[in-house]
Amino acid sequence: MAKINRNYLKLPGSYLFSTIGKKVREYEAANPDKKIIRLGIGDVTKPIAPEIIKTLHSAVDEMGEAETFHGYAPDLGYAFLRERIADFDYKTRGCDISADEIFVSDGAKCDCGNIQEIFSTDNRIAVCDPVYPVYVDSNVMAGRTGEYDEERMLFKDVIYMPCTAENGFMPGLPKEVPDLIYLCFPNNPTGAVMKKDELQKWVDYANKNGSVILYDAAYEAYISEADVPHSIFECDGARECAIEFRSFSKTAGFTGLRLGFTVIPKSLTVEGTQVHGLWARRHGTKYNGAPYIIQRAGEAVYSKEGRKQITEQIAGYMENAKIILNGLSEAGYEVSGGVNAPYIWLKTPGGMSSWEYFDYLLENAGVVGTPGSGFGPHGEHYFRLTAFGKRDNTIEAIERIKKL
Repeated sequence: MAKINRNYLKLPGSYLFSTIGKKVREYEAANPDKKIIRLGIGDVTKPIAPEIIKTLHSAVDEMGEAETFHGYAPDLGYAFLRERIADFDYKTRGCDISADEIFVSDGAKCDCGNIQEIFSTDNRIAVCDPVYPVYVDSNVMAGRTGEYDEERMLFKDVIYMPCTAENGFMPGLPKEVPDLIYLCFPNNPTGAVMKKDELQKWVDYANKNGSVILYDAAYEAYISEADVPHSIFECDGARECAIEFRSFSKTAGFTGLRLGFTVIPKSLTVEGTQVHGLWARRHGTKYNGAPYIIQRAGEAVYSKEGRKQITEQIAGYMENAKIILNGLSEAGYEVSGGVNAPYIWLKTPGGMSSWEYFDYLLENAGVVGTPGSGFGPHGEHYFRLTAFGKRDNTIEAIERIKKL
């Protein structure tokens, strides 16, 4: 008789953004005449930059000629892309990362979810609270988290690191030492950032205790302040304790193209085993590589014209963030984020729960955001808005909220 993986039954409800989508569809069906403005899911709205589109067309043409046709991609990704990544994202920042330590994939979300496969299920994980749901959910599926405490909204065997207004939404070093530590900076959902001296403390902590840091840097392109590191590998000793995830989704608008990469230094070992080799084995067995045309598009991101165009797009999104941040502040909301990240984190008014505020905002302003409790118990009474909407919609949404 077939049996299911019962760890899936431990997951509370449906995936956060699936629940949001269902609620919005039901509201739209009941109110077909009302305009809904979506500032919830972090999906981009600007079209792919012209230089990248030009490269995509060229790569598609190549696929139509016998001499330039490409089949399966190399396991780690094409050298032309990995070398650009190593040079631009790492060597220019003084990071000792080589092209053969970079694994190209179809996105950081998949890698963040799959990386746990190469580690023992006996490992304890530590996550920020609130946290991007994939980190916890993928470990629940693997059987690493213990049972779910519905009243406390916590998994028994997960080490939660509270991120609150009192600590600047910055986790403290856990007293109970975890084996795997998930960090995401600039942070999703709070928009907080960790300065280099603070991040160095985490690297030192991990090396001292034999922990591995799983560092999600998907939003590093939005950093505007000089003392905020773009990579954990800017810290001394990070090659011995860290894995980094990057994405082209928000950097270059690739949410519909799908491209990302994971960096695993060859000097990172666990129980005397090189982690790079384990991920290479997993990658080669379960993945056939991002398409050639998409990797060529990724290469164009690093061209002079490509960089110019996506920098302008990012600046446009961050102007949206400024509009949201300033507008909500003027309306009397407690807000943070929106400076080095495309997310604005606000305290719900009048002691509303985050889902109560979701319903209130949808029904009274026609604006969709993300309830903070969906990111963990310390997200309760908070709410996330994204800067990825169109400019006119962003302005209209804030004006609607200010009138409530």
